[in-house]
Amino acid sequence: MKKIGILHGKERSFPEAFVARINSKNEAGIVAEPVRIEKAIQADPSGYAVIIDRISQDVPFYRTWLKNAAVTGTAVINNPFWWSADDKYFNNCLMEKIGVPVPKTVIIPSRELPDDTTNESFSNLAYPLDWHTIFNYVGFPAYMKPFAGGGWKHVYRLASADEFFNKHSETGQLVMLLQEEIVFTEYYRCYCIGGKHVRIMPYEPRSPHHLRYVSDFNPGPELLQQMTEIVLKINAYLGYDFNTVELAVRDGIPYAIDFCNPAPDADINSVGAENFEWVVETAASYAIEKALTQKEGEDNLTWGEYVKRGSNKMPLI
Repeated sequence: MKKIGILHGKERSFPEAFVARINSKNEAGIVAEPVRIEKAIQADPSGYAVIIDRISQDVPFYRTWLKNAAVTGTAVINNPFWWSADDKYFNNCLMEKIGVPVPKTVIIPSRELPDDTTNESFSNLAYPLDWHTIFNYVGFPAYMKPFAGGGWKHVYRLASADEFFNKHSETGQLVMLLQEEIVFTEYYRCYCIGGKHVRIMPYEPRSPHHLRYVSDFNPGPELLQQMTEIVLKINAYLGYDFNTVELAVRDGIPYAIDFCNPAPDADINSVGAENFEWVVETAASYAIEKALTQKEGEDNLTWGEYVKRGSNKMPLI
């Protein structure tokens, strides 16, 4: 019997529906359940053929436990090694290299010194930075947000350099991105599961959270195809099995705004019943597919084109 587990926190609607959907399919030799961890012994298999990870970004113990599970043969969705290495600034740098449109973006050192460092720890960093060049490149209005993600926490819309310095003084030890504002006419949030299944959802980020999936954006066939290709390309290079990509359309061009969301919102109360049904069914079917092809004791992780091409010394494009 192969077990599919889902590792989650206080989230309930998606994990419960995911487990129920897999078990309702009555696939021979496959059963699903919430992950249960009773011990953590090095090189000891997890007991799961597949694990869907929804919480390790917030729980370091889970992240390192999942790495051991992966080493001993579990297909972890998403790859915990890559997820640990990834960040939103690197994502933008990679997209520039592979031809995906992204906003102009720079990275800003933390306002406060990290723990156990002194000014001497930053002897290679110019002070002050070349703010004139930075601000001319990005322009205003701009958005400032943490380089490592975190949803909508610590996100600021800034109209001027003075506002930047004022808000940056509140960010403590966070390393921040400063990013060009894309004034969009349409906006979409796109699930991508298994690197091949795409669900493009009209999304209005300026609305209250519970109303963001209620919008009248309606892409034509050409834009729909263009966005689908961008979503597939992004996930192919990053190697995520389960991710969302946010695309803002300006002058007919979809810009990838946010595309490192490996535990994306899938709550029925926010995404709505139709999107919820799609993500439950698609995730359940893909998890079964992964379980059926999983090989005991081998590497069953998904690795993106960036890593694969780097290991083979191949160019990105």
